[in-house]
Amino acid sequence: MCTRILNTSIFKTDQAECYSATGDLIPCADTAQDGAVRTGVAWPLPRFSDNEDTVIDHLTGLMWSKNASPAEFPLMWGEALTFVDKMNQGRTYGYRDWRLPNRKELFSLMSHVKTNPSLPEGHPFINIFSGYYWTANTCVRLPQEAWYVHLGGARVFKGMKHGSYMVWPVRNEGDGVIELPRSGQRTCYDESGNAIPCAGSGQDGSIKTGAEWPAMRFVEQHQGVLDRLTGLEWTRTAHCTLATTHWESALKTIRSMNADQARGHGDWRLPNIRELESLCDMGSHSPALPVGHPFRGVRESYWSSTTSAYDPRYAWVVYMEDGAVGVGFKPLAAFFAWAVRGGFSEPGRGQAI
Repeated sequence: MCTRILNTSIFKTDQAECYSATGDLIPCADTAQDGAVRTGVAWPLPRFSDNEDTVIDHLTGLMWSKNASPAEFPLMWGEALTFVDKMNQGRTYGYRDWRLPNRKELFSLMSHVKTNPSLPEGHPFINIFSGYYWTANTCVRLPQEAWYVHLGGARVFKGMKHGSYMVWPVRNEGDGVIELPRSGQRTCYDESGNAIPCAGSGQDGSIKTGAEWPAMRFVEQHQGVLDRLTGLEWTRTAHCTLATTHWESALKTIRSMNADQARGHGDWRLPNIRELESLCDMGSHSPALPVGHPFRGVRESYWSSTTSAYDPRYAWVVYMEDGAVGVGFKPLAAFFAWAVRGGFSEPGRGQAI
């Protein structure tokens, strides 16, 4: 019996080149890096439409303010939520359904080949600050902190809500090539970390924007686990090495798995950073995986196959305690490898970037 996939939510990164552990450009053939494998749904061309005051992202169907800094100055998290509420009261740009983006929405804009700002080639946005921007998500392990995304280099970290960072509002506009999934956040919190009623808060725990997860998200099959939200199949044991390893060793481990037809397949790969981040549940921590997941032996942090554009001696990693997205020094044996296979491409719905 076939298992139906409910949603396609993983799109390609824009990485199309490959790098050594010392940061040098190398031929992509047989590297199994993100720049070689290029899995995921292709971006539409053009990706963005400029509508004077607003920009539509045809990949996700989201509308952003063209001005990436409408508040002009950094705000505390509570002030950021209030600022967007006042935008709606004043029907800014003709709309009253702006919101502070959730983590997945803001992360969806990030480029993995551009820095300062880390936005896709040819984007039409103005007044971009190459620093941190707030999201509408609280860190559930440390609820006095909220998630933010760095527009200089695409890192996703968390910080105290009384800190001051930038605000970039978003709203739904229409259908995109893909529909982003929900973040998983289910509770709302004040600036001190206390749980509060969600109604009218403007937080992601209240709005829950994005595609709803399937009731049974993970299905165990043979020796793998199918994620019905993304169409990706992961190894049930959430590590392919017994100890932390360096980046090139992680890639070599996956190639050896394929040579041995591990778990009956020869098309395993090290996930790219978007695939790896897709597992993160903003409503859970330690690990930041959906409640009831079937994975065994989840480790603290994992390599992706995506190189950092900021410094190609580094590669992107995910920290599973809370779901932070950062980078690791490729020669350092500090992270684990987790194998994935499958996923989607949709010929005819977009052109490869």
